[in-house]
Amino acid sequence: MVPALSVELPEAYILAKQMNSELKGKEAAKCKLQNCTNYQRLGFVNTYLSDFNRLHTRKIEGASSRGNTIRVKFDGDMNLLLAPEYGGITLYHPQGSIPPKKYTLKLEFTDESALTVSLTGMGLIKALTDPELQDNYLYHRDFSSTASPLDLDFTFKRFSTDLNRKNTNLKTALVGKEAAVVGLGNAAFQDIIYRAALHPKHKTGELNEAELKALYEAVKNVVEDRIKSGGKEQFVDFYGNQGTYVAAMGPNMKDQPCKRCGQGIAKISFGGGQVYLCPACQK
Repeated sequence: MVPALSVELPEAYILAKQMNSELKGKEAAKCKLQNCTNYQRLGFVNTYLSDFNRLHTRKIEGASSRGNTIRVKFDGDMNLLLAPEYGGITLYHPQGSIPPKKYTLKLEFTDESALTVSLTGMGLIKALTDPELQDNYLYHRDFSSTASPLDLDFTFKRFSTDLNRKNTNLKTALVGKEAAVVGLGNAAFQDIIYRAALHPKHKTGELNEAELKALYEAVKNVVEDRIKSGGKEQFVDFYGNQGTYVAAMGPNMKDQPCKRCGQGIAKISFGGGQVYLCPACQK
């Protein structure tokens, strides 16, 4: 199996939709943890197995996502919160199938099916009560009033208003905890500004209406295209299917010709990471 890359909004949406369809009504029977000592030390996984055992005998009411975070709601006041945003594989194992030997969490159900979550980078796996959920940083970050490209009210007016309030560079405005939208990481950001033909150092308050509209459409289209493609390449969905979305910009593309103009792709250090762009198209 190809290792999963970071899980951003489109991939979290795909997983949550599949989990909601497959797991609703299933009753939890047993939880197992392994290979998670470092994650527990960092606070990304519950410290004790007994925290996960609180899911036992509870039934799943549904699964939803917002931003990069997935909430699996159980009856009573229990939740399983998943955010494998820096690398993780979440898989379903029907009755009679053999789950992988290596995983971070395995949740077995009374019908002998199972769910496994394997973190391959930094991420979150936590069993939380409703009150505990309210104190979780990632839940508050993503299940918040900040706009999501998948919201019904994600209009151009709202996007442009929120963006202008930031008055900062495009990367800070679109990626990170202070962003005007939730769920966009560096991978999505690079494709978005490439489609909008904008440089990452542009200040949001200096964009004209045409540039704002191009950026708005790029945000929506990148997210929609990744969902329709089953996620980006190397993403593995709930059933083990690999995504087919090919990024326009990203690692290993330096000096490759731009598909739009033929200019060699450049790599710059910006905003705490690397950004690939076309120096001719994105000014």
